[in-house]
Amino acid sequence: MRLGFYMGYASPGTSPLEPIALAQEAERLGYESAWAAEAWGTDCVSVLAWLGATTSTLKLGSAIMQIPGRTPANTAMTAATLDLLSGGRFLLGLGTSGPQVVEGWHGQPWAGPLGRTREYVEIVRAALRRETLEFHGDHYDVPRRDGTGLGKPLKLMARPLRADIPIYIAAMSPKAVRQAFEIADGWLPIFWSPERAKQAYADAFALARPGFDVAASVPVLVSDDVEAARDALKPYYALYVGGMGARGKNFYNELCRRYGYEAAAEEIQDLYLEGRKRDATAAVPDALVDELALVGPKERIADRLAAWRESGATTLLVSTPQPEAVRVLAELEL
Repeated sequence: MRLGFYMGYASPGTSPLEPIALAQEAERLGYESAWAAEAWGTDCVSVLAWLGATTSTLKLGSAIMQIPGRTPANTAMTAATLDLLSGGRFLLGLGTSGPQVVEGWHGQPWAGPLGRTREYVEIVRAALRRETLEFHGDHYDVPRRDGTGLGKPLKLMARPLRADIPIYIAAMSPKAVRQAFEIADGWLPIFWSPERAKQAYADAFALARPGFDVAASVPVLVSDDVEAARDALKPYYALYVGGMGARGKNFYNELCRRYGYEAAAEEIQDLYLEGRKRDATAAVPDALVDELALVGPKERIADRLAAWRESGATTLLVSTPQPEAVRVLAELEL
């Protein structure tokens, strides 16, 4: 497996310079890529531009740029610019986010995420090829036909370094993952289970092409106290399984159910939505953390890595605040 470093986004009250420093260390250790995220705090584009200016070999991935936050033409301009500035190191990771963020933050409608993603990717690719942009779909209308009538088809003024900048898609539902395998160059899965993911998405993996990159993220904590390391990650899983979405529309909760943790997923969500966050955290099973994360001393992590190598993941995106964890994974995998 290739190694990447998942920077995420800066937690409230912290600076993105902190994960940038870890990404710079990852480059020194031989990691191939680093990926910045965004939710409704720090954005990923600014972070990647800063990182690109302070590194020389590291590929710069967005995981993810939010589709509802930018028009596809703007995303094509951004991708071309970052790729030019970095000498061809940019990887464009896209995702729809969820209805809470789409409607509650961006003020965009949550409708037809599959069709919207497909059209978005098509427009981005056409723009990067410097085609005269004219697209009339169910979700995007360029130039607008119901506007002033003054809009004219345009093509990108900049000359992209690469017209085929790799596009990755973050997806979780079986239909969305299948589409990612069909239209993208890579998939950005979260909550990767080495034992269950490939089976859970068997229809998608049947479409895999040579070179298609499954870049799975994994939380990593190095510690001699396995229980303490598990407990440090449980609030993260409780937040996503319990609170990152509404009841009946929480993609992370649905994935945990798909992995066989139906009862735990229901209990975690019930407790979290009742405001009992500590109880929701305590309800996260040890087995779930052991399955989705790498925790414990170096030797335990080394044993567990064997399952990841055989899981269908082709890139491992290490998510950790620990410099020692970044080094341990380099020692074990590079």
